[in-house]
Amino acid sequence: MGVGRRRASVIAGVVAGAVLATGTVLWATDSGPFRGSYCWGAWEQNSGPSFLGDEALGKSGSERGATQSAAPSAARPHGTCTVSVTSSVEDDDSDEPLTFEESVTLEYGPVPAGAKERRAWLAHFFHGSASPLPDGLDGLVGGDRGMLVLPSSCDRDGTPSVVTIRSESTGDGHLGKIPMPFTIATRPDVVRMLLAAANTGMEKAGCAPSQPLRSSSPLVTVAEDEEPAASPLCRIPGMTFDYGEGSRYQQQVGAVTDRLQTCSVVWKQLRMPVEPSAQYVMANGARLTALFKGLPEGTEQGLVRRSCDGRRTVFYGHVEAGLQDRGRPSDQRVFERFVESVGQRIGCGSGEDA
Repeated sequence: MGVGRRRASVIAGVVAGAVLATGTVLWATDSGPFRGSYCWGAWEQNSGPSFLGDEALGKSGSERGATQSAAPSAARPHGTCTVSVTSSVEDDDSDEPLTFEESVTLEYGPVPAGAKERRAWLAHFFHGSASPLPDGLDGLVGGDRGMLVLPSSCDRDGTPSVVTIRSESTGDGHLGKIPMPFTIATRPDVVRMLLAAANTGMEKAGCAPSQPLRSSSPLVTVAEDEEPAASPLCRIPGMTFDYGEGSRYQQQVGAVTDRLQTCSVVWKQLRMPVEPSAQYVMANGARLTALFKGLPEGTEQGLVRRSCDGRRTVFYGHVEAGLQDRGRPSDQRVFERFVESVGQRIGCGSGEDA
């Protein structure tokens, strides 16, 4: 063996040892031995979604790469991976170029444990812009996000494991770093990315079902267009807020089905992430309702459980600081009106029991 080959073998061994011992993050680009495969082999280059195709590399100086943790395992059922495309162009107002980064982050593992972190997680993945997954799958998907609750065989300490994907995009130049909208792919393509990530993660973690998770049906329920927030909110009589002068609040009425109903209110502001200022969710079925386990309960806390036509059902509402105490006559009464109206629509009892 030549010196070059011995040196390459030693380097490979050191890197492999570091990954096995610590889960050290690696960087891979579309070249050499890493070409075409990302996130423990879940996604491949040119596999359908535009973000993974050649068109994503059409901008000036574009390059695609990925960072990933160690793959999920039975001993460590967590994993995260980010695939990014970077590019740059000349800036007419600066000697430094404008740089852009579009990224998709995949996470595998239990839902966040803390109440604050869980509410932020629910706000993102139960956003009114997302649609329910078809074919009995428990989760939601949008052009820029996706969430799937895994089978109970993957639960950890009674907590569901989930797979999520989310997009992020920024432009960085003489005006500073600015968040930008970014759609990963069509919703059906995002569903395929989500299922590929779920099946790969479950296989690595040793909890995969006998048959891989699949979906062949179209998305039936698609969110309405965003519109200025109004009274009544979410088109439900009695859900009223005082939005104040010069309001930039927008509402997004999402799914309205027997299994899921969502509505989000956001404050639109440049350079700020668009996360809900207020959010209302009805979800039923054992897997979706388990995502709310551990949060404080009661109408004053914005979480109640009911039996609705024989199904475990949760009603959830959360208002962030900007809208707190602006509900009329109160934030609690606005939530109670949501429970009453949606509960009547889907055939709920009056007692808390789920």
